[in-house]
Amino acid sequence: MAKKYHTYAFEKLEVWQLGREMKKNIRPILLKFPKEERFGITDQLRRSVGSITTNIAEGSGRASDIDQANFINIAYASGLECIDHIITALDLCYITEAEYERLRVDFDKLLNKLNAYYKYLVNRNNNLKNSLKG
Repeated sequence: MAKKYHTYAFEKLEVWQLGREMKKNIRPILLKFPKEERFGITDQLRRSVGSITTNIAEGSGRASDIDQANFINIAYASGLECIDHIITALDLCYITEAEYERLRVDFDKLLNKLNAYYKYLVNRNNNLKNSLKG
């Protein structure tokens, strides 16, 4: 009989699911990078893309919307770091223009959704504060 696992709130978030896809999709690309970059850009890109979903997950366990928004902001910053790394990879000819374009579109989509989620959390917090004042 298969184990049934609990589904946590972050697993239901579209931004987390997109980040999970990015982690999976970046791996085959990283395997093509030169071996001497194993502890350089390869490792940095792997870590920064992983940081996106990790921060979404960690933030989902926080009690307040502002605390959650802070972790979404960190995930967003990690996404920007990924974009910088793929620009470097393009400049060094580790990825093709087509690979760069595909990755850039995917990262832009994820960053837009992270930004929207951040704004949602901040606005929800502000609405709660205003309702408590009134």
